Amino acid sequence: MCRRLPVFLFFSFFLVLSTAAATTAAGLTAGWETRRRRALGNGLGRTPPMGWNSWNHFQCNINENLIRETADALVSTGLARLGYHYVNIDDCWGESNRDNQGNLVAKRSTFPSGIKSLANYAHARGLKLGIYSDAGTRTCSGTMPGSYGYEEHDARTFADWGVDYLKYDNCNNRGTSPRESMSSRADENDRWASYARPGGWNDPDMLEVGNGGMTTEEYRAHFSIWALIKAPLLIGCDVRHIGRDALEILRNSEVIAVNQDSLGVQGKKVVGGTAQVWAGPLSGGRVAVVLWNRGGSPATITARWSDVGLPSYAAASARDLWAHSTLGPFKGQLTAEVAAHACKMYVLTPH
Repeated sequence: MCRRLPVFLFFSFFLVLSTAAATTAAGLTAGWETRRRRALGNGLGRTPPMGWNSWNHFQCNINENLIRETADALVSTGLARLGYHYVNIDDCWGESNRDNQGNLVAKRSTFPSGIKSLANYAHARGLKLGIYSDAGTRTCSGTMPGSYGYEEHDARTFADWGVDYLKYDNCNNRGTSPRESMSSRADENDRWASYARPGGWNDPDMLEVGNGGMTTEEYRAHFSIWALIKAPLLIGCDVRHIGRDALEILRNSEVIAVNQDSLGVQGKKVVGGTAQVWAGPLSGGRVAVVLWNRGGSPATITARWSDVGLPSYAAASARDLWAHSTLGPFKGQLTAEVAAHACKMYVLTPH
């Protein structure tokens, strides 16, 4: 998908992490959990964030007009009404060096009005603005400084600008080299499922829906898995010129509801191989299930109740979130034929 695996942080947790870093090793875990519980009181991070990010489609070709037009497009397409509230500026927004007071500076040629002006523009439309920095000495593009050694200084700067969200990357720090595909991102994310919960979510990177290079079925599988694993749903295409099929995928309110479910438990891969089953609990005793065919030919895939967390004797209806129809009831298992590189997504409701 993308060239790097970022560390996702809400801005509210930036200072929390700075404080936690000073905690003794023996009390680190307990200290972090205590701070996370306190941070939940600000209302942020209770469900995965939704919005847009500039990198996947535009990389460094960004400017303040693009950000304003994207904010307007999120509103006019109805995406904002569905919860896509964050307009996130990724790498390359800043000058190559800090000013003589050590401040990050918005690039004068592309962001002459400054970041605070863009935050005000987003807020006036009921949206929120995000910004990008890096834990290393330079950002991933190498075009601007990272926040290494300036963590609290930069946090105060972002707060003064009215920024609501921080994407905090990890280039030029430890030399990690993540892999390049959507499927591998899902697998990597699955390893960290137990750490996701309200207040902090694993981030396998932005959505590629609408950027080309995948079929409609592959895009649906991408969106379904990201929703199930409680990933931030950050649109990565040009929403000013989005196609009908991509818009239909991104506006599927039933799939979004799985991602935004109040229980806040990340779904996991429960059956491996090429004909996979992913599942996770939802509020009200329901279970979300994705049957994902990663092979090159059609496959019959079965989700057994024992694998997805339902009693084997239970009868359950199955809501097909892409066909928008209710099936069943089923008892013990659910089986479907799934096309190559496609998926079926259901919400199981026990009777």
